[in-house]
Amino acid sequence: MSDVVLEVDELSVEFGASTRVVDTVSFDLCSGETLAIVGESGSGKSVTALSILQLLNPAQVQYPTGSIRYHGEELIGAPHSRLRDIRGDRIGMIFQEPMTSLNPLHTLEKQINEVLFVHKKLDKKRARERTLELLSLVGLDKVAERLGAYPHELSGGQRQRVMIAMALANEPDVLIADEPTTALDVTVQAQILSLLADLQRRLGLAILLITHDLMVVENVADRVVVMRAGQVCETGDTRSVFEHPQHAYTRELLAAEPAGNANPVNEDASPVLQAKDLRVWFPVKGGLMRRTVDHVKAVDGIDVMLRPGETLGVVGESGSGKSTLALALLRLLPSSGEISFDGRRIDELDVRAMKSIRRDLQVVFQDPFGSLSPRRTVGDTIAEGLAAHGLESNAGRRDQRVIEVLDQVGLPADARYRYPHEFSGGQRQRIALARALILEPKVIVLDEPTSALDRAVQVQLIELLRELQQRHDLAYLFISHDLKVVRALANRVIVMKEGVAVEIDDARAVFEQPAHPYTRALVEAATQVKV
Repeated sequence: MSDVVLEVDELSVEFGASTRVVDTVSFDLCSGETLAIVGESGSGKSVTALSILQLLNPAQVQYPTGSIRYHGEELIGAPHSRLRDIRGDRIGMIFQEPMTSLNPLHTLEKQINEVLFVHKKLDKKRARERTLELLSLVGLDKVAERLGAYPHELSGGQRQRVMIAMALANEPDVLIADEPTTALDVTVQAQILSLLADLQRRLGLAILLITHDLMVVENVADRVVVMRAGQVCETGDTRSVFEHPQHAYTRELLAAEPAGNANPVNEDASPVLQAKDLRVWFPVKGGLMRRTVDHVKAVDGIDVMLRPGETLGVVGESGSGKSTLALALLRLLPSSGEISFDGRRIDELDVRAMKSIRRDLQVVFQDPFGSLSPRRTVGDTIAEGLAAHGLESNAGRRDQRVIEVLDQVGLPADARYRYPHEFSGGQRQRIALARALILEPKVIVLDEPTSALDRAVQVQLIELLRELQQRHDLAYLFISHDLKVVRALANRVIVMKEGVAVEIDDARAVFEQPAHPYTRALVEAATQVKV
């Protein structure tokens, strides 16, 4: 570490006239250094990062005050043309939610090529070669076949890797990584962190890492900044902060760890959700006539059984078919095989017949921002299900139900008047959970519900999910790459790899005596982050 490449001095940002979300934050970043910013959801981490490249919407946010200097050059108030030269070239950024950052109308090749065309002036052939190289670097499989794919055709973790490839395309001086490993399983997380560490050594890359994963911070960061309520409450070298935290909030953050056991289940209860030989095969077209020449076997012959009050964990690497399995069970994707809910076959029901069942089968999607309407207030979004199912016609009582469910997920009552873009990623995750809970369903599919939450909030959410499950006899299909969270919640676990269930067993057996080599690799990778 030597030259200071980025200096942030007393940065403040306000939403509206009185809501200060970043309050006199100061830090510097040197070449070859990794500086981590940690803190609870809504603490101002991402707003700080977006301020560096002046990416905040001026219509929603008062102009930042203070100073942000890149190699001594002031960025606050810099001409738009100069900022455009710096963005994506000298300072790269990995955004928190890849689905909302990638253009749904453009292929992966076009989106990565655009960065190379604008800043490096490469021709089409050289740009394609560089794109293939980048996608291979970040661990995407079958890269040549992926060039023509669109974002919706990839899993959450695969989209995250595409975002990383775009950020690294021009080998920047500074990389701002906002939750870069959020949607990645532990094995791919280690690969990505190793890649970033290698690039850092070769290029002297300065990394500003924003994350809630303290294991990642402890293993990769040189220094750490702890934020809460928009302010810096502690800063220092990582070892000192982790071993001798000075601030009470830092001690609370370090002590938070998913713990406890899953709620007991009545083994004699009839399954509330069941599937036999479930398959989801996507056709691969080829030739002049675009005939089906092969299939991508996203889910290939899986049996599922979920009892009332039970949590079934689904784990596996990014792209293994976890989310596809969930969508098929919910009848949101075409599939083959039998699916039963409450003893009734639903795999052959049409849309109209399924509507009466939808209330009891709810889902919290992996990307909360992409699943929340930007044009509707949070209150309207949460209450929408009540109106759709004719459950509450009185506006006053409907509003009270919204207030109650917001309180259950740890959000204030006035949040119902605001819009999704006004919340952090973790807060949007809680809004999505509230939307599912308000209908009091029998089954909730939770697709990475804790991925954007810091450890302290994760612990709160786990306790909330346990409490709600016990109170309402809820069944959860819990998809996650965080094995500590799965262990704290799940009664049984399905381990998926390439669309196949390689292991299905009691959670304790899976984690303490894994039978399959892939399961053993996952469990071992979860114990430490190697770079």
